Amino acid sequence: MAEFDAKKAEELEEKYDSGLQTRALGPFLVKFVFAFSVLFAMYHWITAGTGVPIDYWHMGFHMSGVILLVFIAYPMFKTPESMDLAENTWWRFSNVPLWDWLFIVVGIACSLYIGITWYEINFTIFGIDFFLPEQVIRQGDPAPIDVVFGTLLILVLLEAVRRTLGIIVPIIILLFTGYAIFGQYIPIQILTHPGIPWAQYINNMYFPAEGIYGVTLWIVSTVVFHFVLFGVIAQRMGLGQFFVDIATVIAGRYTGGLAKVSVVSSAFFGTISGSSIANTVSTGSLTIPNMKRMGYPGHLAGGVEAASSAGGQITPPIMGAAAFVMAEFLEVPYTTIVVAAIVPAAMHYIGVLCIVHFQAKRLGLKGLPSEEIPKLLYVLKRGWPTAVPLVVLIYVLFSGFSPHMAAFWGITSAITIGFLNPMHRLTIKDLLDGFVTGVKYALAVGAVCAAIGIVVGVVNSTGLGFRLGFMVTNGAQTLAEDILPIMSAIPFSDFQLPDITLFISLVLIAITCIMMGAGLPTTALYIMLATVAQPALATLGVPPLASHLFVLYYGVISEITPPVCASAYAAAGIANANPFRTGCSAFTLGIGKLIVPMVFVYSPAMLIVLPEYFTWGAFFETSITCGLGVMLLAMSVAGYFLAPMPGPFRVLVAISGIFLVAPNYTSDLWALAFFAPVLVQQILGRRVVRANELQEAQAT
Repeated sequence: MAEFDAKKAEELEEKYDSGLQTRALGPFLVKFVFAFSVLFAMYHWITAGTGVPIDYWHMGFHMSGVILLVFIAYPMFKTPESMDLAENTWWRFSNVPLWDWLFIVVGIACSLYIGITWYEINFTIFGIDFFLPEQVIRQGDPAPIDVVFGTLLILVLLEAVRRTLGIIVPIIILLFTGYAIFGQYIPIQILTHPGIPWAQYINNMYFPAEGIYGVTLWIVSTVVFHFVLFGVIAQRMGLGQFFVDIATVIAGRYTGGLAKVSVVSSAFFGTISGSSIANTVSTGSLTIPNMKRMGYPGHLAGGVEAASSAGGQITPPIMGAAAFVMAEFLEVPYTTIVVAAIVPAAMHYIGVLCIVHFQAKRLGLKGLPSEEIPKLLYVLKRGWPTAVPLVVLIYVLFSGFSPHMAAFWGITSAITIGFLNPMHRLTIKDLLDGFVTGVKYALAVGAVCAAIGIVVGVVNSTGLGFRLGFMVTNGAQTLAEDILPIMSAIPFSDFQLPDITLFISLVLIAITCIMMGAGLPTTALYIMLATVAQPALATLGVPPLASHLFVLYYGVISEITPPVCASAYAAAGIANANPFRTGCSAFTLGIGKLIVPMVFVYSPAMLIVLPEYFTWGAFFETSITCGLGVMLLAMSVAGYFLAPMPGPFRVLVAISGIFLVAPNYTSDLWALAFFAPVLVQQILGRRVVRANELQEAQAT
């Protein structure tokens, strides 16, 4: 196996992630951005261990830094002229035009305004009296200057998000804003509300509690940024190579070995990265070319990597940053989220590994030759120090300390071991470059999470989530009432109206999550879905933890769902394959993830941590039937089990897998009934395959 190159992976990520493509800067700003980014990263690292300032000051500092760097790095429009370095003029300094400097000044002023005006202001200058009561008194009745600064900050944030992620998110935020202001004009009765005056709207969105300075900005400034930084430094000190080597030792020798290496290594990488694109290019830069060398079609090699990388966001013990936001929303320890996610994450990888295995069998692809598989003892001897920071982080996290304290010790141990480890020694330049890269990775998610706070604020102010939930459940019930007579006519069926209503509601919400998630970072995506879609599940009686994991899972699926699937397109670029076809391959490879959330909604015992649902009997029944269902869907996708599987039999085995979503004896019997003819065909087909192999062997 080739050596993992962290810097090359970062270059590939920048190439395929439009959110990381920045304009050229003049020499002065290059040095300034480098120095500021280092200081910005060090501020977050140190305060994670020593304690952050008061929340409104800390969030103000964080947002000021994000706004400064975004408007320096990202032009208003990404044209070749704006991206290339141009000479200085009176209206453009170091390739940053005057209007971007105005955005910076206004954005920083508005970000720090909350802290500056937290306490009473009373002074006289040039004979003019300035008086502003302390903010506690102004909340609910904002002063005109509060409204001005709040309005300006919203405009600056919308522009920052547009520059980093495109126009979709600002449009969504504007739609929510329009709903909040003009709710009285909504023609749908259930969605109608009195409307919120602009001053009150700014009060809700700007003052700390909800909105911009709410939980979303707090989490991104105290947790998300730190884990992004940890991931970058951990890769630079050699953890990436250790992941790849261990995955090769574990899976390289088996059928379809390189694809299985991709799955396992991507699962490892996902634990230290909150970006599917980052996961894809990190391991894909090694695994995709090697898979093509071993006979995998380009679109399949890219699809394997993209599907595997998307699973990293839901893989314990260090899940994507969205998991920390979930813990904050649910007000439970992060360890609760980790334990709940163990079995569902395992089901995802079982599905991907099964499809990879069956497709490799169908294509006749073997494992890696023994000489290309590193020795386990050599890998451990060479790489075990690089895993220490991850162990430290997990230990601190599970010892009951806060996530940002765990990140502090993780980063600190990564830096320490990086300087001491002779096999993958960090230099001062590597560390400083890592700080700068970590800040760059965090810019887009920092801007969008602050702006997404507006969506959260609107939903909380108007009750929109529960209104939409009522609409979904009522519509699903109406449709279920029409379907029930048909379902009741099926022999031996025991379908009840609530069961059908729940299933239709889950399908509608899942489709909504996938559609809303197109092109958004995982953390921002989860925040929006948890705010808008999760209340619909709550009205159906789904436990809060199960409903939050449900929307997270389907949000992550959106990252490998065409036509917008950035990680799959990045994999296609590395594989030199058709992007859309690669996206389709990634979606089919991750199809097992489609049924897993359905399973733990119907049977929350799979999540372990819900004592009112958990029994060992229910847990094992649910886990086994879910695992079998995922494997049956894998057979259908691959078109192979013991032998090639004709189209009609692929349909039968898919139906069989779907019947295992809701574990009960009736559905299990139906699953067996649909699978029985498939099994007969496969046994007979296997005999034919063996006979042909014997004839070929005799002929040679």
